[in-house]
Amino acid sequence: MDINFPLVLVILTFITGLIWLLDILVLRKRRRAPEPQGVSTEEPEDAKEPYLVELSRSFFPVLAIVLVLRSFLVEPFQIPSGSMLPTLEVGDFILVNKFAYGLRLPVAGTKFLSVDDPQRGDVMVFRYPEDGVTNYIKRVVGIPGDRVRYQDHQLFVNGEMVETDFVARLPPVEMLREQLGETEHLIFHTMGRTGNGGEGEWTVGEGEYFVMGDNRDNSNDSRYWGTVPDEMVVGKAFAIWMHWQSLTSLPSFDRVGGID
Repeated sequence: MDINFPLVLVILTFITGLIWLLDILVLRKRRRAPEPQGVSTEEPEDAKEPYLVELSRSFFPVLAIVLVLRSFLVEPFQIPSGSMLPTLEVGDFILVNKFAYGLRLPVAGTKFLSVDDPQRGDVMVFRYPEDGVTNYIKRVVGIPGDRVRYQDHQLFVNGEMVETDFVARLPPVEMLREQLGETEHLIFHTMGRTGNGGEGEWTVGEGEYFVMGDNRDNSNDSRYWGTVPDEMVVGKAFAIWMHWQSLTSLPSFDRVGGID
């Protein structure tokens, strides 16, 4: 079961902030009420700051800062599958620019400030349209109004073949260099594979994006479940900051750098 971390973060921030505010406006005044004449002026035990208030006061600023950073600036993700090989490997920890395509409300994903739109060649993180929760990462190959065709391991956009150059044979795959928009990147094709079920032609609707993995024959993408609506867009992946294959291995920083 996937945990909706943004929702949990919003709830915790709201609760701790509410408790802290309630203490400032109401509870603290009650604890500091003047003692009646003739009664001991020593501070009674119950006048001390309640543990829940102390906890909320300590955690609210931290939670609020994390919420702002994750929602509007940069959010970290880990790559769980090989669908973006060779660009991204399993275990890569990446950073995603949350304001590249505009600012959105946490959890709801509603855009309230437009900045730019996804472009062909961008590596984009989005919520899987089938469940609206799971985060996916693919490359944008089609923007609104485009006609995308994929046939015999070749990508066509608006009737024009996307240029590729052979790089190397790394059985069981071939590595090619692809020029998509202004972005040059590497892709994999499985050698000898035909009729993989990913062929077809699609028209990208308004406010939608057609995405594909760089590991073209091993990617669950728009060829199988359709386009990504704009409201599902999370942000643009721009850097790898660490690689950690598994808990039994040591973290590595050899792959640190930008994402093409």
